[in-house]
Amino acid sequence: MIIILKSKVSKKDEKAVLNEIKRLGYRPHVMHGVARTVIGAIGDETRHPTLEALRAWPQVESVMPVQKRHKLTSREANPENSTVKVRDVVIGGPELIVMAGPCSVESESQLMTTAHAIAKSGARILRGGAFKPRTSPYEFQGLGEKGLKLLAKARRETGLPVITELLSEDHVELVAEYADILQIGARNAQNFQLIIAAAKTGLPILLKRGLSMKIEEWLLAGEYVLAHGNRQVMFCERGIRTFETYTRNTIDLAAVPILKKETHLPVVVDPSQGGGRADLVAAICLGAVAMGADALLIEVHPNPREAWSDGAQQLTPAGFADLMAGLRPVAGAVGRTLRKPDAG
Repeated sequence: MIIILKSKVSKKDEKAVLNEIKRLGYRPHVMHGVARTVIGAIGDETRHPTLEALRAWPQVESVMPVQKRHKLTSREANPENSTVKVRDVVIGGPELIVMAGPCSVESESQLMTTAHAIAKSGARILRGGAFKPRTSPYEFQGLGEKGLKLLAKARRETGLPVITELLSEDHVELVAEYADILQIGARNAQNFQLIIAAAKTGLPILLKRGLSMKIEEWLLAGEYVLAHGNRQVMFCERGIRTFETYTRNTIDLAAVPILKKETHLPVVVDPSQGGGRADLVAAICLGAVAMGADALLIEVHPNPREAWSDGAQQLTPAGFADLMAGLRPVAGAVGRTLRKPDAG
């Protein structure tokens, strides 16, 4: 940590700060400038109390960390890109991975129709909500375990790994039994006990950005997963809440290159939640790929007009096939491959 003292601090006040730094277990290094005195405090914050309380001292102007607070997720911890492996799918490598499927699992026919269609178009992972976090208690909350069983059946039929959202610590074992990836949604992005419980399953975690979450807070939420022994983490940008109402959320594509610079972990973009409109999905996807996203999370429904949740933002299977065709040249232009459609 770097502690900067105010100008014209007495030797007595400076010594008091130095003594406190030593008392807390750090080694102080004093640098006297023309107008300010700067103290470098060397020590391990995981073993000693934080020095941030020195901000309250009247002779201290500021206290600044030297290292990033998100130590394990940072590029400093791992300069090379990390990948997340889910069965035979590698996220964060040369292949652009597309995860697709309905917002909510509604029925066997709805899910199977969608799963086979997206697999044929080149999707690599099936998404679908069995437990749904809804703003209103009167809206559809998901099929629960029945939905999980349908996702497992779709995996058997198509070979696609499954990603689904985990809402409660009470459901960890149940959801982990059926899922290949656990999604932590925006509303739970700082529910640290849920994140820790998810991490302990050992399954890959897709951590969505919270509704009003700063990037550092997001990275620190991911830190909880790594700190509990699970290195399989992905960050998913899904839009943040701003003053704008023209779209459902404000998609922050600038977060993609920022995350690629700050962390070694894969970055995913959800254009469906990000814009809240099916007619914006293709443009957001193209931008995300161009800016370096490793994967996309896209909502697809056989008949969006009859969807039980978020129909306005879901593509039809035909629309998804067109999107995949449009993504291939852009993916190729930025050095990515995209799975070709299944001719059979």
